[in-house]
Amino acid sequence: MIKVAVRSNESLEAALRRFKRQCNYSGIFRLAKANTWHEKRSDKRRRERRERLRTIQKATRKNDPNRKRRRRPGGPRRSTSSSSSRGESAMSYNALGR
Repeated sequence: MIKVAVRSNESLEAALRRFKRQCNYSGIFRLAKANTWHEKRSDKRRRERRERLRTIQKATRKNDPNRKRRRRPGGPRRSTSSSSSRGESAMSYNALGR
C-alpha cells in the first residue's frame, strides 16, 4: 500500500504527482492494466517467456565486449567555406596586392 503524506507548504497537485510516480515505480498501474481483461494461462506463460528472452538478449547485447557501436551517417562534418572547397589559400586577392 502506497502512502503519501502532504508536506507543509506543498500543493495538493505536487503530492498527487508524487503519489502517481510512486505507483508507477511500484508497478501498480501495470498490474491494474493487466487485470482489465482475462488472459489464458498458456498465453500468459508465452508472453512472460518472450519478455524474459527480450531482457536477456538486451543484457547480452549491452555487455558484449565485441559490440560495434553505430556511427552517424555522413561521417565527420566538414566546413562549408567556399574558398577552402576550391583549394584557394586563406589569403585574399587584396592581401597579395592584386
